Amino acid sequence: MADGTPHPDDIITVDGCDTIVKLWAKRCREKGEATAHREKEFGIWQAYSWREYYEGARRIGMGLIALGLKRGEPVQILSEDRREWLYCDMGIAAVGGIPSGVYTTDSAAQLAYLVEDSGARFLFVEDDEQLDKFLEARERMPGLERVIVFDRDGLRHFSDPKVMFLDELTALGAEEIEKQPDRFEAELEAAGPEDTRMLIYTSGTTGPPKGAMISHRNMIYQLQAGLQILDYLPGDEQLCFLPLCHVLERLVSVENPIAVGSTVNFAESPETVFENLQEVGPNVFTAVPRLWEKIYSRVMIMRSEATGIGRLAFDWAIAQGLKRVRAQEEGRRQGLAARAVYGLADLLVLRNLRNLLGMARMRRGTTGAAPISPDLIRWFCAIGVPLIEGYGMTETSGVATVNPVHDNHIGTVGPPLPGCEVRISPEGEILVRGPNIFQGYWNKPEKTAETITADGWLHTGDLGRLDNHGCLTITGRLKDVIITAGGKNITPAEIESRLKFSPYISDAVIIGDRRKYLTALIMIDQENVEKFAQDHQVPFADFASLTRAKEVVELIGGVVAEVNREFARVEQIKDFRLIDILLTAEDEELTPTMKLKRSFVEQRHKALIDTMY
Repeated sequence: MADGTPHPDDIITVDGCDTIVKLWAKRCREKGEATAHREKEFGIWQAYSWREYYEGARRIGMGLIALGLKRGEPVQILSEDRREWLYCDMGIAAVGGIPSGVYTTDSAAQLAYLVEDSGARFLFVEDDEQLDKFLEARERMPGLERVIVFDRDGLRHFSDPKVMFLDELTALGAEEIEKQPDRFEAELEAAGPEDTRMLIYTSGTTGPPKGAMISHRNMIYQLQAGLQILDYLPGDEQLCFLPLCHVLERLVSVENPIAVGSTVNFAESPETVFENLQEVGPNVFTAVPRLWEKIYSRVMIMRSEATGIGRLAFDWAIAQGLKRVRAQEEGRRQGLAARAVYGLADLLVLRNLRNLLGMARMRRGTTGAAPISPDLIRWFCAIGVPLIEGYGMTETSGVATVNPVHDNHIGTVGPPLPGCEVRISPEGEILVRGPNIFQGYWNKPEKTAETITADGWLHTGDLGRLDNHGCLTITGRLKDVIITAGGKNITPAEIESRLKFSPYISDAVIIGDRRKYLTALIMIDQENVEKFAQDHQVPFADFASLTRAKEVVELIGGVVAEVNREFARVEQIKDFRLIDILLTAEDEELTPTMKLKRSFVEQRHKALIDTMY
């Protein structure tokens, strides 16, 4: 189009390639022995090349062809993040299959649902623990023909006609390559931009998960748009730790590194992210708000343990950083004296803090997938870590809007990607249209029609507003709007976000639909509250007793009172209760990206809620 917006029929390419697999093959040829991935083995980081990436994926893809994989067929992958995940992903996609990830926190029943809904005949699993899920629910997956296991540990003497190991599949693939040496490359070249690149199942917060079909064109557009507004460099090191079956991590740790040839380091586990962050010192880093909040909480613990002089120096340095952030937000340049004072604060305190966190080289931190407090973004920017917020969903192939580092409108999720349109409906719902809109839901045309209008607008289900700069602000979810007994409409996301900025609060759910006033269920931050209890000699035996301690309840009450001052009377929290169980990604209350399922929380803790009314 004349204004530069891609037409629906425009060919979108990156480096002359119109599919991810063609771009991947080109990058593998160019980079050869350069490092594509690193992961730890026996405590030591090991490097793996782009050539190994290509050959590993090629053998897997050809092995699946030998087993009978057809073009357009989904293949499920159930594993933690590791290079074999990516080898399977690219091998499947290169021969025309559709890779689809399963969360390792999913139950056997959930696995069976995904396998049957997708019609997958092949399933990759990481180890004996994940294989057990197949064995437990195999009768509910009659269409599954073969399970391929990555690791033999604990399975040396295991035998099952439907189960084989990855080394057996790659050996089969090598034999197939001998028979058909050009088949893999021919299949790879046959891929078209409208072919489905991946099948991403939604987290199912409002019913059974639906498989979202995302095309090669969708992802090539994401790369093209991202390269225009965010700086990606071939020498970048990054850390992969979010689940690869989530569209954001797939974009960040699979597609983007292919676009520029950067290096991906795999965290050992979700529990070791902080240590791995310090070891890798990434140039770019993407995380969900829960992790950024956790980093902030850890720093606050360290501050509380410092000497009096250390605390004064820390607070002074942060104050200088916040002055600098404020000046940037107001579009003014600080005077020479203020810049000199900030330089001194950076030299004496902030630089050491960044080194300690593993963020000394970080050019850009990105947050998404859930709301985050604007004050938390300001805090990270103040310590010299440029943190930007973006917005998107599975159905927008990952990203719809994002703030550039050089023009960061804190409190918004930024302007739309180049070529993507965003508008607000009369009901306040965010509508999105562009080359990033997914193809539809797998085998659910009626659900697709409910979500995408005939003229291509995606109904996101989110509420928001656009400002004079064209930046989008998310105000909440349409289904989460609270209508009080007095008829007042309240979106709880902003109140919850302010509560979570406290280092003592991990998460919160505002209650009040059809009730006289607002209340809150609060999940405390275990590490910080335990530290508070120890410092103030508050006795507790376990997490539940910690939540019942009078001093802890008063501590959280102080946070609630402080947050209430920022809101109108009708939006203020009149009472609260502390959830006395520690939630993890395995719990049904949380999605794998650590978002609370509001309706589930309200149902499970109904008795606790009723005590506040």
